[in-house]
Amino acid sequence: MRTVFWDYERQSLKMIDQRLLPMQMIIAEFTDYRAVARAITEMYVRGAPAIGAAAAFGLALAAHQSTAPGREQLLADLDSAAATLNAARPTAVNLAWAVSRLLAVAQQPSLASASAIRAALLAEAQRLADEDVALNRRMGFHGAELINDGDTILHHCNTGALATVDWGTALGVIFAAHEQGKQIHVLVDETRPRLQGARLTAWELQQRGIAYDVIADNAAGHFMRTGQVDIVLVGSDRTAANGDVANKIGTYKLAVVAKENGIPFYPVVPTSTIDLNLAHGDLIPIEERDQEEVLTVFGQPITPAGATARNPAFDVTPHRYVTGIVTEVGIIYPPFLRNLRAAVAAAQPDPAG
Repeated sequence: MRTVFWDYERQSLKMIDQRLLPMQMIIAEFTDYRAVARAITEMYVRGAPAIGAAAAFGLALAAHQSTAPGREQLLADLDSAAATLNAARPTAVNLAWAVSRLLAVAQQPSLASASAIRAALLAEAQRLADEDVALNRRMGFHGAELINDGDTILHHCNTGALATVDWGTALGVIFAAHEQGKQIHVLVDETRPRLQGARLTAWELQQRGIAYDVIADNAAGHFMRTGQVDIVLVGSDRTAANGDVANKIGTYKLAVVAKENGIPFYPVVPTSTIDLNLAHGDLIPIEERDQEEVLTVFGQPITPAGATARNPAFDVTPHRYVTGIVTEVGIIYPPFLRNLRAAVAAAQPDPAG
């Protein structure tokens, strides 16, 4: 089952409600693009590629919802819906990338009627989702070249099928290595405050029969210093042109400790997540979420009454700590400024067909 998918019979968007895993597997249904935007903010769906697909289907849903009889009125409705969707989570570049891609389709002069725009948007959202699955598989098998039989892999947050339309980014590399018959073990950072590692990554590994241990985030340094980690794999929600990587909070300190201990550190990044318009990571907007995520666990307070908290959802890892970046066109090594630009160009469809 895909994380995000269109129900053609009901003309609605459906997503796994990841807030409830692993205790409950619930498929949420959406018939209003504004509800899709709220679901992205509230993390029914998370992970940059999955957010992008949800936003794409959300814009197709907005077209389906709109009662505009003509092209210009529908385009105006889509611009409004795009603004709502783009505001849902600011750090994940795939969201704006997907919305922009669909708007470009809607604005094609050849689509002369509202009905033609509606059909084209749904087709493009589906194409985007299908492409995500295919490129994640390619990325996984490129990355599996880095994994040796017997390796222990440190992994942060969740980057599997749940973070994408299907298969995954960094976890997709682990899945590919497992399919190749390599005996591997995964140390799963719990990933406070929302516990995406303990709840989601552990669940995905268990489903596939891959050996793992959940560890407290603060234990990662111990395992690296004592020689119990061979490689660190993480995802990315936005990668700047120079190779700086914005990912789930806690990634930066993993990269620093990995470099201190001579352990290779690889983000696994679809080229859609590379933002060549940003020169460096300090320009990446960092989402700060509700302090209650830190002050409570599953709704139960864990701090004194009146305590306050800070809750940045992401941090930026400077490129000097990055060994290489796994993409769907191969593994990219420094100098990132030149080689990431080449990777993005290589990933573009051939205009000659």
